[in-house]
Amino acid sequence: MNIQDLNLKDKTVLVRVDYNVPLLNNKVIDDTKIVASLKTINYLKKNNCKIILMSHMGKIKSKDDFSKNSLKVVVPILSKLLNQEIYFEVQKEEITNKAKSLKSKEIMLLENTRFNDVSNNLESGCSEELSKFYASLCDVFINDAFASSHRKHASTYGVTKYVQSGIGFLIQDEIKELNVILKKPKKPFTIIMGGKKVDDKIPVIKNLIEKCDYLLLSGGIANSFLAALNYKVGLSIINESYLDEIKEIYKKYESKILLPVDVVVGNDGDKEYAKQKETSEVLNDEIILDIGSKTIIKYQDVIINSQTIFINGTMGKYEDYKFSKGTKEIFALLKESPAHVIVGGGDSVGAVKKLGFENDVDFLSTGGGATLEYLAKGYLKALRKED
Repeated sequence: MNIQDLNLKDKTVLVRVDYNVPLLNNKVIDDTKIVASLKTINYLKKNNCKIILMSHMGKIKSKDDFSKNSLKVVVPILSKLLNQEIYFEVQKEEITNKAKSLKSKEIMLLENTRFNDVSNNLESGCSEELSKFYASLCDVFINDAFASSHRKHASTYGVTKYVQSGIGFLIQDEIKELNVILKKPKKPFTIIMGGKKVDDKIPVIKNLIEKCDYLLLSGGIANSFLAALNYKVGLSIINESYLDEIKEIYKKYESKILLPVDVVVGNDGDKEYAKQKETSEVLNDEIILDIGSKTIIKYQDVIINSQTIFINGTMGKYEDYKFSKGTKEIFALLKESPAHVIVGGGDSVGAVKKLGFENDVDFLSTGGGATLEYLAKGYLKALRKED
């Protein structure tokens, strides 16, 4: 159920947000995810709700990870954005007492949900005890953490068993945009896929290949396709366990799949080494780190004539100027394309923002792995009721 379909007037509402933000020296360096939560929070304030927020941050393996992954760093940013005091509570008893004493429009942020995983795995294990505790704090639960909804955790799924629940505006927006790709994308529909990981991209390719008109490949996924077709890719990143499956995909959909014809290679032993080579050349101790000029031209006509484009990943190691040309020029082509452009998963969202192309796309997904899982399966575990 959507947040706007629920009777929330004067209710205590617990919201699962995604404040898993990047930090540097224990300071937030990108507040995008915090800003993305404001639409739901402000809607709740308009309904005079008492608001409790919870999120995870980082990877928690032991108590040693607590100090560098505390959500306390979010408090001053959220306070400034909303122009109000944000209460921050850690201990269960204090959380319970504060939840009862909150006044309309007041906000409390709980400490990192994954701190509950140390020793007993309560959060990630979706424990009944922790799920019931979360439910006891509120009248209504709202999930607005799309990026965490591919996992059945206590704070995303378990709590929904014990209290009336719905989804916030961020999740609604994500599903609406990704359904453009899954259901009826305007044609020609082009997927641009790069990045290192292969295992989370193959399911997406298999689910979308019938729907798309073109699949433009780069990065580690392109390397694996090239290796499967017996190109000599040197020391480039590939996933050997998928090569047979990749070969079958290419054999069946060769007319849709575009691979690099030339690449820019580097050498681990020489930091300044960057050479453009044909993919037909044998690479020995070299690593493919970007697509080449001929490949950019090859991909150009497809991009500027597309009506829908989904981008996942980058063309190469864009953080290094020697290997950034492919990503920059492919992103620059989006200005010339009339397509509805959706970016999500991998490093693509960060690259679009860092390279200054944010205004040239229509939607930046916050999902990461959740975006890819939704596109591969058409649902997310935490948003799906058990049969």
